[in-house]
Amino acid sequence: MDRRPQVIVGAKLPLRPMHVWAIRVRLQIARRIRDLALFDIALDSKLRGCDVVALRLPDILAAGALRRRAIIIQQKTGRPVQFEITEQTRRSLADWLRTRRGEPDGWLFPSRMFLGTHLSTRQYIRLVKQWIALIGLEPAEYGSHSLRRTKVSMLYRKTGNLRACQLLLGHTKLESTVRYLGVELDDALALSEALEI
Repeated sequence: MDRRPQVIVGAKLPLRPMHVWAIRVRLQIARRIRDLALFDIALDSKLRGCDVVALRLPDILAAGALRRRAIIIQQKTGRPVQFEITEQTRRSLADWLRTRRGEPDGWLFPSRMFLGTHLSTRQYIRLVKQWIALIGLEPAEYGSHSLRRTKVSMLYRKTGNLRACQLLLGHTKLESTVRYLGVELDDALALSEALEI
């Protein structure tokens, strides 16, 4: 019998609000302070995993206080992208910063294994899979891109505003955002039908 984990090819599902809440509660109960901060900043930032783990303290701090908005240069595209840091995330980051070890202007999530480096993308992906399994979901159906997709998927469902989603994801082409969100013709027609002119 083959015991290898199931691999699902294709887009990973975004989390639903109840999933986000459940993961937060589980991480809080387990007192996984770093993981909660990492989970929250990944949701708010809508960044790829490689960019989440590469965040530095100056990216989120200004004059010793947590920023409400941050801007970074994406590794994949070399383009800047701005994101919000919500109150929930500022609280979890503040808790993490009280226990975090490392240089005062270093990595937000320093590696526990290798001095001077940040948490690896591979370890981040493992953590995401653990969080998903914590709440009884199938880890093969979700990944680090699930966190990137979560807020923009909710925004799109609520507003239908593809341009806002494009800006938040840092996509240069609207077509990329359409593909990324899985917008279909039926979605577009339903949005159009809902408009009263």
